[in-house]
Parts: sequence; C-alpha cells; structure tokens
Amino acid sequence: MSKRKRFIITSILLSLGFIGIQLLENQFRFYAIGGLTLLTILLFFWSLKEGIGKDMTLLTLVLPAFFTAGVGVFWFLLPASIFARLPIIIFYGVGIYVLCLTSNIYSVAAMRTIALLRAAHGVGFVLTLVTSFLVYDAILSLRTLLPITVSSVAVLSFPLYLQGLWAASLEKEYAKDLVYTTAVFSLIMGEIALFLHFWPVTVVVGSLFLTVAMYMLLGLGQAKIEGRLFSQTVREYLLVGALVFLGMFFATRWGG
Repeated sequence: MSKRKRFIITSILLSLGFIGIQLLENQFRFYAIGGLTLLTILLFFWSLKEGIGKDMTLLTLVLPAFFTAGVGVFWFLLPASIFARLPIIIFYGVGIYVLCLTSNIYSVAAMRTIALLRAAHGVGFVLTLVTSFLVYDAILSLRTLLPITVSSVAVLSFPLYLQGLWAASLEKEYAKDLVYTTAVFSLIMGEIALFLHFWPVTVVVGSLFLTVAMYMLLGLGQAKIEGRLFSQTVREYLLVGALVFLGMFFATRWGG
C-alpha cells in the first residue's frame, strides 16, 4: 500500500473517531480523547513506518498526538451548535492529512536531502503554534490551582518544543544541547504562565500570549540551529513579542 493511501486512511479513521466521540456521554469523552490520541500515534507510526526508527525520528509522532488531544479538548469549549462544530471536524481532518505529509517529509529528510523540506518547516511551525494555542487554552480554561497550571504549561511545552527544535536539525542521534534548550524554553513558559496568573486577562488572551511566546522562542531556537540567528532576526521576533504585550496590556480590564 502506498504512503498516500495510508495517509488518507489515517485521516478518515481519525476523523470518524473524532465524530464518534461526540456520540458518547460527557463522562466518557475525556477517556475517548485519550484513546483517540493513542490511536493517532499508532496510525501515524503505521503510515510512516519506513522512516521511523528507534531514534529521534520518533519525535515525528509528537505533534499529531498533541494536535488530536488539543482539538479534542477544545471541542468541549464550543457551543453545542452544528455551525460551530462542523468547521472543527473539517479542520481536524484536513489538519491530520497535512500532518501526515509534513511528518513524512521530516522522516525522509532525516535520511536524505529532500526539496520539500523548507515548505514542511513552515507548515510544521504553524501547526505547532496552532496546537500549542489549543493546549494552552485547555489548560487555562480549567482555572485550577496555580502550581498545577504552571507545571502543566511547562511539562506540556517540553515535547512541543523538543519536536519543533528537532525539526530544524533532523538529526537521528540524541543531542544534549537540544534537550537542554528545550528544558530552558519550557521553564520560561511555566514562568510566563505564573506571570499571567496575576494579570487580569481572559483565557483566550492568555493562551494567545503563551502561543506568541512559543513563536518567539521556537523561532529563535530554530534560527540558531539552522545558523541564521542574525541581529535582524532577533529584532523581528522581539518586535512581535513587544507588540503583542502592548496589545494585551491595552486589552486588559484594569480595576474591574
């Protein structure tokens, strides 16, 4: 069976599974999302089995799993309307197929040079940001205890950063510097979550700010790995961060 057929089968099965979750009672849906996340890993491993080994190429499975979990939890935050939920189902199915293509390019590029790698980097970067927003939105929406929120942001940021930074190098062997950088970035995300706890922002604005922080750190980290961390690049990322911070400042309801 060709890879493209496997990608289509994976997208259809996961989309049907996602639709099937909505037929369950609420108390079973979280368990079903966990099961669908595990199924995502298995189906992606099957789809990409030629390019995945017992090395860092396993990181190609991280983003699809987080994407499924993020969309699944985000579903609970939507109004119970077909007009609100149908676009999410379409978005999920298309997103899974695009992730199949992107992950395939990563796994192949880890073995040999491939012309589509630059495009895959761009798509993978955007999907990482979209997934991170969904994950952070779910965490902040729980409005749980501060230590749980901060640790959840830091812990769940780790695999997202790890796969994102690895995508810039696509080295098969374990690299300490990659893990150290990921740990530092994840710690910073936890500190930002701590900062946001004392800032009267909405869940959406807080999630957006965390996502922009990931945009800055991941972008700078990838630029460093690729050898293009120039002063102009740093200024551009910092400018985006400053603009978002100012936007968040003026969007905040002070003293309300």
